[in-house]
Amino acid sequence: MPSLDREFGLRTQGYAHIAGIDEAGRGAWAGPVTAAAVILPLDQPERLRLLAGVNDSKQLSAKQREAMRKQIQQVAVAWAIGEASADEIDRLGIVPATRLAMQRASEALLPQPHALLIDAVRLPALALPQQSFNFADSISLSVAAASILAKTARDAALDQLDAEHPGYGFAKHKGYGTAAHCAALHRLGVSPLHRRSYAPIAQLITPRLVA
Repeated sequence: MPSLDREFGLRTQGYAHIAGIDEAGRGAWAGPVTAAAVILPLDQPERLRLLAGVNDSKQLSAKQREAMRKQIQQVAVAWAIGEASADEIDRLGIVPATRLAMQRASEALLPQPHALLIDAVRLPALALPQQSFNFADSISLSVAAASILAKTARDAALDQLDAEHPGYGFAKHKGYGTAAHCAALHRLGVSPLHRRSYAPIAQLITPRLVA
């Protein structure tokens, strides 16, 4: 289970507000990439105990994530969501767009963080002390909390987009490359939500010539 070891390590260096940051949706074919930033109350152990069960969002069911989302938002000193659109992903590339979503989430925090713990990537545009490491959502409680907020926020957004673009099944597959999504693309064509730079979508827009 994730712990607060990394957070307290930074706290001993004098950083009071430490934000965990994670994203959801990097591998999807459609919709935004969504990031969340969370600052936990490291000086309030009684509130932190309410986060028992918080884990990497991929290890939790949708029902568990929703329950944890409410707990995290109640306990956190601050939390924020940022995203980068499918157009920004196509224009910038998925890694720069992921950084942009994370940067937006961090900048929306109030109070602002003094240091960052980030899953897998660094944010060079932010002049803050940063620790970036793989599987951070399984190691750091703050990053695990951010992974849950990012996932639940993105899922809710795709539910809304499903209503605006019916027929693709966004509420079910959340924009990921399932067989049902692929069938809908062949039936309905590419929507404005699709990432046209991704190979499965690009191939539908510009089919390869058959000799």
